[in-house]
Amino acid sequence: MKKQKPIYVQTEMETRMDELWKYTQDPMLHTEWDARFTEISYLEKQDDEPQRFLYKTKIGFGIEIAGEGESVGQLRKETGERISSLKFWTDSKLSLIKVGRGYWKYTPNGEKIYFETQYDYETRFGSVGRMVDSYIFRPLLGWATAWSFDALKLWLERGLHPRLLIRKSIIHLVVCLILSFVWIYQGLVPKVLFTHPEEIRMLSILIGSTENSILALKIIVFLEIGFGITWLLPLKKRRLFLFHIFLLIGLTVAAWVTNILSFIQPFNPITLNFILIGLSAIGYINSNDLPRAKNCMRKRKGEMCG
Repeated sequence: MKKQKPIYVQTEMETRMDELWKYTQDPMLHTEWDARFTEISYLEKQDDEPQRFLYKTKIGFGIEIAGEGESVGQLRKETGERISSLKFWTDSKLSLIKVGRGYWKYTPNGEKIYFETQYDYETRFGSVGRMVDSYIFRPLLGWATAWSFDALKLWLERGLHPRLLIRKSIIHLVVCLILSFVWIYQGLVPKVLFTHPEEIRMLSILIGSTENSILALKIIVFLEIGFGITWLLPLKKRRLFLFHIFLLIGLTVAAWVTNILSFIQPFNPITLNFILIGLSAIGYINSNDLPRAKNCMRKRKGEMCG
């Protein structure tokens, strides 16, 4: 297996250097925005020694991974850049990471600051550990780093605390999962697994032909399942929520035209569509200022993919 590339993340923030330094070097503030750590505590040190620290990461079910590290800060007066180099390690047998090294770099750019990190690490568990790292752990860790950088950016620029951003992200995820389930279910169950005669009848009324309604039903199945899958993709969905609201209004009108009696049935389109419109409205309102890993640069400029 080829050697893995280091994890690299960069973003640009509209903030002051001392403010960014504080939020990334103060262990209490650091753990507020960095999804990779649950707790960081500094150890006492002499002036000429690296800053040693302890860290913990909770991985669920009461299990946590603890480790140690040390960092050294450096200021380049001629450029105003700051660099924080670090080394980290853990003896925990639960951790895939054995020892790692990296840096944070702060580069002034007018009223903004380029904030970047690069780090790499050695893994445990031999070839199995390297395979898990390559296909699962490293991509997830890179994503978590980028997500955290964007959360920090929103905190410093917009004043949105990471705890609020986590709640917004959970709401966004839940809404998208519900909408995805509804559309995939509507495409599979009443149209593919159990073709409901009412589906054929309503289509026949709309297009004026029973024969063509079978073909139209197959097209609708493809569109509904595809639309359901779209809700699971890592895309910006603000406009999609708005489109969904108008789509549901149109479908409600179509149901009224083809079968007005369906509106008085126990399970009817107006109640379902009203709920989905409400969920879409919540998703639309909530979709502003969501942290996204894709907002950060994950490769250096000019670096080839692969």
